[in-house]
Amino acid sequence: MNSQICENLAQVRKNIEEACRSVNRDPSEVELVAVSKTKPVSMLQEAYDAGQRAFGENKVQEILEKQPVLPVDIKWHMIGHLQRNKVRQVIDKACLIHSVDSMRLAACIEEEAARKGLVVPVLLEVNVAEEDTKYGFHTAELFSVVDEILRFSHLELRGLMTIAPFVANPEQNRGIFRQLKKISIDIAEKNNNNNIMETLSMGMTGDYQVAIQEGATIVRVGTGIFGEREYHI
Repeated sequence: MNSQICENLAQVRKNIEEACRSVNRDPSEVELVAVSKTKPVSMLQEAYDAGQRAFGENKVQEILEKQPVLPVDIKWHMIGHLQRNKVRQVIDKACLIHSVDSMRLAACIEEEAARKGLVVPVLLEVNVAEEDTKYGFHTAELFSVVDEILRFSHLELRGLMTIAPFVANPEQNRGIFRQLKKISIDIAEKNNNNNIMETLSMGMTGDYQVAIQEGATIVRVGTGIFGEREYHI
């Protein structure tokens, strides 16, 4: 077993607990998703052996390749941009799709889920910082988008996700996370339904502690667990 992965996981979990304590939250409210994109199965197995059960992948192909050779109790999260032509392959394998970033994608998931007799849990990806390079809904359109999503009978809206800007100081993203939390509360109140906004997926290796202080219920940590990403040329 790679002791470094064990040590990294232990440190991340400790950081999560400390961030929760700093704002009087119960650490059990926060789920750690280990972002395993580009990482080999052997490293995922080491994290699994250290107690990690939730893993996040950016590409459908990586879930398809890794799922059959890893333990069956792993919860796979689809966290990357999802192409409509890949929806059919992943909707019965991911426990949660974080990255519903357009109504066309939502409609495609609804259609494929209906065909398979599934109800698919999803989050709406929100481009809070309105970066041109990022996918996601703009905050101004979210209320009307939620109204449309709630008409779909094969999607289960769980909440919101955002990818905050890459910054040197995590405090620079506090306002982003705070804004997403406020939007989620406003949507829940408008629809008189807290369940549709129970999940806030926000915060990554560089800023997950700040995200937790602002209400994150899922943090997505890759480099902090597995080290720098490996690119194979």
